[in-house]
Amino acid sequence: MALDFLAGCAGGVAGVLVGHPFDTVKVRLQVQNVAKPQYRGTAHCFQSIIRQESVLGLYKGLGSPLMGLTFINALVFGVQGNTLRALGRDTPLNQFLAGAAAGAIQCIICCPMELAKTRLQLQDAGPARTYKGSLDCLVQIYRREGLRGVNRGMVSTLLRETPSFGVYFLTYDVLTRTLGCEPDDRLLVPKLLLAGGTSGIMSWLSTYPVDVVKSRLQADGLRGTPRYCGILDCVRQSYQAEGWRVFTRGLASTLLRAFPVNAATFATVTVVLTYARGEETRLDGEAVPGAAPAAPALAQPSSL
Repeated sequence: MALDFLAGCAGGVAGVLVGHPFDTVKVRLQVQNVAKPQYRGTAHCFQSIIRQESVLGLYKGLGSPLMGLTFINALVFGVQGNTLRALGRDTPLNQFLAGAAAGAIQCIICCPMELAKTRLQLQDAGPARTYKGSLDCLVQIYRREGLRGVNRGMVSTLLRETPSFGVYFLTYDVLTRTLGCEPDDRLLVPKLLLAGGTSGIMSWLSTYPVDVVKSRLQADGLRGTPRYCGILDCVRQSYQAEGWRVFTRGLASTLLRAFPVNAATFATVTVVLTYARGEETRLDGEAVPGAAPAAPALAQPSSL
């Protein structure tokens, strides 16, 4: 479990640093007013944020995911691996079920973390800002709305994370096996990056409309009176006002973010596990004089 924790943390840090600017753009596009849109698209949103708030504007709310990534990644990779072992057989269905279980459990941390991140990404810059940081944001929400406010969007987060993590781990496992990822392969890192990036894209495509609803619910009431009574009301009002395209808003920036983020995350986790376990095995075993050291076997996150 110590190695699971270490690898999950390393992968999480890599993923957050690579992908947070894209996430900021995604959230702003998802929640902007359709009657008076501030941004024309992904590229314009990037340019506007950098011009108005500098590059640091793209990293608004970074503290929230960094605060939670240690626990989230430990939960995700630990729960997924232990669930797969409990199921007994490494089959595609069990890969999906183990990933889904990991996705559901990590919502406990993910939901409040994303609420703070969303609020920080949307607040005005300068003296007019409402929150000083992620912790201050959650404290203020708790004082006003209690635990229910801190867990705003929990159901929609569960509806998003449970199936998407199943798709995530299943796709990665299938691709690494298909590509023949082995420790002595000269193309190991490119193959891991391809498998991880593709897994991220597939997981987002599987539940993206739910993510739009979640973002809108978590941003609701930030600037004015709350509009939505719940998930179905948010879906109804959004569809009536903007049509079905509203549920794909921000998809381009999300997919642009998904590939590098998940490529970095999965490649980092796999490499850390592979060489940490190889070193652990070497230290625990007895050295054989004159024998060449054995190369570490590739440690799949799906077989933790």
